[in-house]
Amino acid sequence: MQNWIIFSLLSAMFAALVGIFGKVGISGVDSTLATTVRAIVMAVFLSLVTLSLGKFSLLSTINSKLFLFIVLSGVAGALSWLCYFFALRYGPASGVAALDRLSVVFVLIFAVLFLAEKLTLKTGFGALLISVGAILMSI
Repeated sequence: MQNWIIFSLLSAMFAALVGIFGKVGISGVDSTLATTVRAIVMAVFLSLVTLSLGKFSLLSTINSKLFLFIVLSGVAGALSWLCYFFALRYGPASGVAALDRLSVVFVLIFAVLFLAEKLTLKTGFGALLISVGAILMSI
């Protein structure tokens, strides 16, 4: 099995744990504050991983254009987390996670529009199935 598949599946598993731990963690806590605490924990954890792997020396390889897109990705991620934790506060974890996975469909649309990736019958049908599944799981 290719590395990207293994890491993708691990990502999905850890994302599922975000929903479970987050749902329990936000009971009685403001969702914005909970998201902020989560982001601080992530920043400290990732800084320690980067430091232990000796990767901080690679900072000079990031030019201004790449840096801008990394920053925009960070802002989009923060907005995603804010919305996700807010939704978790008021909705069922399984429904919130199912609708959140519509991000796959949005990635497909944005990749076609902005990255010139091809929309095939297979990927379109897959996106349709994901959409129907997310809707069914959330109602």
